[in-house]
Amino acid sequence: MRLNPFNTSNIRVREGGGGGGGFPGGGGGKVGCGTIVIAIIAALVFGVDPMQTIGALGGADGGAPIQQTTSAQDETEICNSNEYSREACNALDSLNRTWQPEFQEAGIAFQDPLLTFIRGGRIDTGCGAASSEMGPFYCPADQGIYIDTRFYDQMERQLGAGGDFARYYVMAHEYGHHIQHLTGLASQIRSAQAQDRRRANDLQVRMELQADCYAGVWAAKNRNLIEPGDLQEGLRAASAIGDDTLQRNAGQRINPESFTHGTSAQRMQWLRRGLETGDEDQCDTFADLRG
Repeated sequence: MRLNPFNTSNIRVREGGGGGGGFPGGGGGKVGCGTIVIAIIAALVFGVDPMQTIGALGGADGGAPIQQTTSAQDETEICNSNEYSREACNALDSLNRTWQPEFQEAGIAFQDPLLTFIRGGRIDTGCGAASSEMGPFYCPADQGIYIDTRFYDQMERQLGAGGDFARYYVMAHEYGHHIQHLTGLASQIRSAQAQDRRRANDLQVRMELQADCYAGVWAAKNRNLIEPGDLQEGLRAASAIGDDTLQRNAGQRINPESFTHGTSAQRMQWLRRGLETGDEDQCDTFADLRG
């Protein structure tokens, strides 16, 4: 996907972490390959609710975003630290430019998220302490997207999900959770989960599938930048991180009751819907619950 270079006036970026801690599959990591790593990916990849995964306190949907403290020069250096971080900043710029007008038209206040690159070790977030081992995630408490870009190498090696569009899909999916936060949907769903724990996993799956759909909508709204093979990369990535596929690859029994992100078929279906329609109104994964 031929995204335009990022403009620091249109993004908020910082870096954090360091001082210990490994990365699964990377140099110096204490977490080995195989079943344990797959289990970590299954639980944490692509924006699983951070309140459930990093011990955040209740009420994390509130709170103000982290204040930007880096200069434009610092942001440029951070974004250009490697190819993956540069791609992430390009994607963030494009996502902001794509979604901000949609919110303006709908009369909903818009705040761009803060992208934080985790450079190893642990980092404090609005949702509690986190580390590189978490994989990419979104924290509603500080409206932040967190990622260690070394995850992309892991994604390609262990899941067979390589290519620039697969990496853009990660960013666009996490941004989808930001959209859910700004519209108030995330808060409503968490309230419903607290009231009915039996439906908590199903509601979480629907949140994740909607974020997949939003990722497709973003790509569709920038269709002129899509290159041959991009859509296949995205669909391959969506298939690779389906709950059923991850459980099967980990040698586990497929257990639908434990799903948090949806099956491979579901993730491909909703990403494709976003790609084909380019209409966020078509991303209502909760429609059947309203009768």
